[in-house]
Formats: sequence, C-alpha cells, structure tokens
Amino acid sequence: MSVSGNLFTLGIEEEFQIIDPVSRELRSHIQQILEDGKFILKEHVKPEMHQSVVEVGTDICANAAEARTAVKQLRRDLAGLANKSGLCIASAGTHPFSHWLDQEITEGARYAGLVQDMQQIARANLIFGLHVHVGIPDREMAIQVMNMARYFLPHIFALSTNSPFWLGLNTGFKSYRVKIFERFPRTGIPDAFESLSEYEDYLKLLVKTNCIDNAKKIWWDIRLHPFFDTLEFRMCDAQMRVDDTIALAAVIQAVVSRLHKLMRQNMTFRVYRRRLIDENRWRASRYGIEGKLIDFGKQCETETRSLIHELIEFIGKEVDEFGTANEIAYIESMLKSGTGADRQLEVWQRTNDLKCVVDFIVAETNANLV
Repeated sequence: MSVSGNLFTLGIEEEFQIIDPVSRELRSHIQQILEDGKFILKEHVKPEMHQSVVEVGTDICANAAEARTAVKQLRRDLAGLANKSGLCIASAGTHPFSHWLDQEITEGARYAGLVQDMQQIARANLIFGLHVHVGIPDREMAIQVMNMARYFLPHIFALSTNSPFWLGLNTGFKSYRVKIFERFPRTGIPDAFESLSEYEDYLKLLVKTNCIDNAKKIWWDIRLHPFFDTLEFRMCDAQMRVDDTIALAAVIQAVVSRLHKLMRQNMTFRVYRRRLIDENRWRASRYGIEGKLIDFGKQCETETRSLIHELIEFIGKEVDEFGTANEIAYIESMLKSGTGADRQLEVWQRTNDLKCVVDFIVAETNANLV
C-alpha cells in the first residue's frame, strides 16, 4: 500500500531486560551499553528508569516488512553489545524473579524527579513494554480515531500478554505488568475527547496546575503523541519473538487505517465509555486469550478468541492493502499456541524452575535474528 506523507507509517519501541546468563538475574548495565553503543545504535537507544532496562526504537517504517527488518537489526546490535560484557537481552513484560530493590536507578534529573514525585511506585516500576506508533498527520482526525480505537485495546492487549511472574511468584495474571504500571497516575484507558482542542485544553490545565510539566507524562494505553504526528499504542507487554512484535504492530496499523477510513467516509465506530472498556482490560490482564471479554453491542460475554477473530475480519481489507496476510496468519497461530505468557507458564509447569523460564525468554528473544 502506498503511503501518503506519514499516514499509517509504523514506529516500534521495545524495552529489553539486561540479563546475567549465569544467575539469570537482571543486571544494572545500561551505562556501558550506552557508551559502547553510541556509534552503533546512535539515537535508537535510550535508558529507562532502572539501569537493567534498555529501550530501542526504529526509524519511521513505511510498512510491516520495513519494521521487521529494523526490529531484527536493533535486536542484533543490542544483543551484540550486551554479549561484549558477558550479558544477554530478554524480552518479556516482567522478569520472572529479580527484585526491584536490587536494581540501580539511572542517573539524571528526569528519573530523580520521577522518584521524588512517585516514591516507591516509581522505584518498583520494573516493567518492560512494547509501544507501536502509527502515523496520522491530521491530529484532529487522530483524536477521533483514538476515541474509537479504545474499544479494541483489550483485544490486542490480550494477544500481547507476556508477564505472568513477579518477584518469583506465579501471579495468576497473564499480564501482571499492567497491574504494576497502573499505580502510576494517568495510565490505562483514556476518556474520549470531543475534539483536539478539548484534549489540548486538558493538557494545558494539567501543566498549569503542576500535575505534569510536559505531555509525555500522559501514560495512557493509547495517546496522541505530544511531539510526533502519531497515535501511540502503549498497552502491550514486551514480546519475546520478533514475529510477535510485528504481528501486533500489523493489527494495530490495520485498525487505525480501518477507523480512519470510516471517518473519511462520514461513518464511525461506536465510542464506548471508559468504565466499560476497563472491564475488558481487567479480563485481558487476568486471562489473556483464555478467558472471555464483553461484547458490549450484544451485552454478553464472548470467548476472547472469538472476538479477536471478529477483529481480524473487521480489518480484512486493510490487511490485504498493507500486504500483512502473513502477520495476521501468525495471529491465528498465536490463538492456537498461546501468547507469550502461556508459553512461559508451560515451561514453568514442565520444569518448576524460573531460571529455565528466563532461559526460554532469552532464547525466544534472540531467535531468527539473521
């Protein structure tokens, strides 16, 4: 599909764990990676609050194929840098057993300010996410697409669940990462906004009243990015496989395109209230794709897999236009074989050893990068 300007382009940010391959614990090592990687990863790498977390982000990609190439290259480069220090990288929403108390906070005014403001919930925020940006240069249109896309966030989130363990325990959740992160303010499902001006007035009020100093401290599951002409989807756990990451990005891209097309045709998709979508978000975090979500139109519970199949049908034409049939076929395989959380749990149930789970995550993260 041809791209007009930056419409429907993709940008992908992944947060990785820095792992000691002997102890399998997290290692606070971001400063060395930043120093060694400044000529390799350049502006594509940046630190996060904890020194055992490293984030890499792609350039603007015209399509999923470009995004796949970029994500593979960044993973290869990052894994190579970690390997120089005898370490490795892993990608999952939480580490199975490392404790946040043992992790060093990254130096800098930004992180010091967050810890001063948020205190223990900032220090304990040892989590890893996947963020997908989809280009929409018309920000007024982007707000309307954001309003409609909120309904689909739990469906896509359920597919991304990849954090069943926390501090050495099986939490019973398929994504415990969101339970950690939602202790921050301005997270979760946003309210709907009638217009771009209403959204901007909201941001101005927060700044004026010293709630935030800039719009990047809006951490919703979906947000109009304050600096880029993109809708940023932030609800997904970090994914083990490149295939997982790109398949989710392809679904997100197609959803945005489909809703944008409806708007251009003077049509719309029903905008649901946050309190309803929150019910599905909770179910997705607890059960992943194994449970049921609420079909609000029919006012009944429906198998999550069934609703995801409906979503795939909804975006069928867009998938054809973008040429992402292989990525959607991978989503179908995920519905059969399970999400990252399901695969982690299978290893744990088979071995009863969380170190084996870490080994599995590392192997999956680094698989098929050539």
